[in-house]
Amino acid sequence: MEDLTQAAQKIAEFLKTLTTLGGFRFKYRITAGEGAADPDGLERRDIYVELDGPDAPLLTARNAELLRALEHIAARLLRFEHTDHDRVSFDTRGYKAIRARELKLAAETAAQRVRESGSPFAFSPMNSGERRMLHLALKEFEDMRTESGGEGFERHVVVYPKDWSPSNNPRTAAVSKTFRRR
Repeated sequence: MEDLTQAAQKIAEFLKTLTTLGGFRFKYRITAGEGAADPDGLERRDIYVELDGPDAPLLTARNAELLRALEHIAARLLRFEHTDHDRVSFDTRGYKAIRARELKLAAETAAQRVRESGSPFAFSPMNSGERRMLHLALKEFEDMRTESGGEGFERHVVVYPKDWSPSNNPRTAAVSKTFRRR
């Protein structure tokens, strides 16, 4: 995208319509360019939208489905390719930072569990953005490797010891089913 200012204006028009015609009670602040960069480096965002107001709790209900839906609509509005959807990011009341910390802690716990057991660990299914955060958080553990498994809504991250393979480990029948937390 060449003109981030124009993209931010399109998002502002969309949000104005949403609040006016949709009846949502949100305030929003849009940052584009260098100021939109994720300080933790987990997203490669060019546009950052912060939402707040009386209806903000709706955005994070049901694992932030509405927040992710708004991101998806904005990315489609800007005609981003599927691989570029993380260039626009919506957040409210620090939800994403809190979720990123939770995922980092979960990654550390999973790594410890894999070290102790010598067996793979599969996370519950999650969206692509959260799977990406797990992969990045686990990258710092040189004795581990990660893969995504499953399809569609069942897609999840599996953590393996770096040298793990089915041939040298007797407990390999159904890794993702046996070790998945639900």
